[in-house]
Amino acid sequence: MKHTMNYTLSERFEVAFNQIHEMLKNKVKINDDRFVVLLDRGANRHQLIANYQKDLKQYAKLRNAIVHDKRELGFYIAEPHSEIVEHIEMIAKVFSRPNYALSIATKEVICFDYEDSLQEVFKVIKEYGYAQYPIYKNKECIGLLSTDDIVRWMSENLINTIVDITDIRVFDIISTVESHPIEFVSKTMDIFSVEEIYEEKHKNTLDLEAIIITENGSNSERPLGIITAWDLIELDYQDEN
Repeated sequence: MKHTMNYTLSERFEVAFNQIHEMLKNKVKINDDRFVVLLDRGANRHQLIANYQKDLKQYAKLRNAIVHDKRELGFYIAEPHSEIVEHIEMIAKVFSRPNYALSIATKEVICFDYEDSLQEVFKVIKEYGYAQYPIYKNKECIGLLSTDDIVRWMSENLINTIVDITDIRVFDIISTVESHPIEFVSKTMDIFSVEEIYEEKHKNTLDLEAIIITENGSNSERPLGIITAWDLIELDYQDEN
């Protein structure tokens, strides 16, 4: 009975490791199939992979001991602990079915209309403290308004240390500042795919300010969540399944 249990743990570990290896090859896509090379390259591109990089490097050493030191079919000279097996199986599950991007997004998205007053914007900033706000015109999102934009506009419109915002509208601000690159994705987009969008834009020298999640990825739909690059950097992944 003991030998069957040990064999099962080793086999489960090897299967999970191979699943992760295949996923890395599919995601990283370089002309080098070595596990650690793929892992390091993938960790540079995906925070989700980086979160497990240290553990997976240790598991690679254990895998080598299990596979290369095997003396006969069904016999493993090294046996992983059950907790290690459960952990690597969890990682394989996370990599094969990553959470929806919406799971890491800021879901309380505050928007403004193109013609809203700056006074109203200040009230919302005071209440919520967000740094970015999608702007809509005729029910379509036309860009982002950031608190930095407002500060920059105010500094350029100072008269004797006073800025009169009585009749200032959102369009007065965004028409004078550089637009912020944004993308729209559907609520079914997963975290890996969002990271790949940021990576692809960066390679094309276009750094995204944010990704806005809607029902079907349309800029005319209500925003369900917003993701910035900082959300990916600070990603603390939790398996929801």
